[in-house]
Amino acid sequence: MAFMPFITAGDPDLDFTRDLILELARQQVDLIEVGFPYSDPIADGPVIQASYTRALAKKLHVDQILDCLASIPWPAGGHRPPLVGMVSYAIVFRMGTAEFCRRARQAGLAGLIVPDLPADEADETTQVARAAGLDLIQLIAPTTTPARTQRILSSATGFLYCISVAGTTGVRTTLPEELSTQLRWLKSQTQLPLAVGFGISRPEQVAELRGLADGV
Repeated sequence: MAFMPFITAGDPDLDFTRDLILELARQQVDLIEVGFPYSDPIADGPVIQASYTRALAKKLHVDQILDCLASIPWPAGGHRPPLVGMVSYAIVFRMGTAEFCRRARQAGLAGLIVPDLPADEADETTQVARAAGLDLIQLIAPTTTPARTQRILSSATGFLYCISVAGTTGVRTTLPEELSTQLRWLKSQTQLPLAVGFGISRPEQVAELRGLADGV
């Protein structure tokens, strides 16, 4: 099962972010989610919110984050996990979708997760991202209807981000019983890898997902 840790860009500073990404690569992680700090995140719990607040207190700008990612001194021949940006649509829109996607790809990102962009409004952004060489990773929540899920599957690329519980990110002691049913159904509907996020914090939770999810 792929290990896909999340980090906040700029917390405590961008030098640390660069070093942390390199260390995670040395530890052979499979993918790194890079959170772009935003003042009004809709799906992040208190830990990530606090991390975003610390980064924003330094007047961090999106250009600085992209420059930081572009400047990572990847060792020749070393493991280089894909980087996926977790970013609010407000940040993308402010720069311009095409320009943000172009800059993100130049910075070394392989994909974007835009949690506040509804799937039924994502067609144009998906096309622009693809044209830039990026996957736009779609989210599927416990509340996503089968009809809406099919619409998401029709345009999804990269992998599917399956939200384990309704609500925000953060530690959970158990996983919902219905999650395994949802993952089995999704596996019957798509060949895309399934990554599970939100509340995955214990080894026993990862063990429970083995055979159902492709990454956490």
